[in-house]
Amino acid sequence: MWGFTSIGTSLYHPENDRAKAIKHSGIRAGEIIGYRAWQVAERPWFSRSQDRLCSVYVSDYVWEPDKPASGDVRTHGIYSFQSVVRSRAEYAFVTPRSPLLFGKVKIWGEVVEHERGYRSQFARIVSLDYGDPELLEKFRVIYGVNASKETSTVESIVKKSL
Repeated sequence: MWGFTSIGTSLYHPENDRAKAIKHSGIRAGEIIGYRAWQVAERPWFSRSQDRLCSVYVSDYVWEPDKPASGDVRTHGIYSFQSVVRSRAEYAFVTPRSPLLFGKVKIWGEVVEHERGYRSQFARIVSLDYGDPELLEKFRVIYGVNASKETSTVESIVKKSL
């Protein structure tokens, strides 16, 4: 999807130079919903306060529950997909071995639209929908979110059919 090059500990996309040169059009959009994955940080068992979700590719970027994720869209930003992502197989990149959770984000600020997704200045987790059920339950509490309505409906239909 996006062709990243690693430079030291940061990621660089060749389109970043072009993005820096784009003049702001002045167009403002309302709420934008994107979809993404997070890796569950591997923390020592005694470090409960460190239970956080991290970006998949910038693993030292921690998504804090009480503040939005942020990044400069001219150099990296916060990436999300336009379509729902439910599994590693649907996530178009090589992924880390640690568990992944998938969900929905609200994005705002400067937003660059790509063919399959967005790069935004700010993002906040609004639902955690797919992944290990125990981890979903745990991180929904930590981040103060629920499953999306669509996911809740599917889960209730599956439970009734069992």
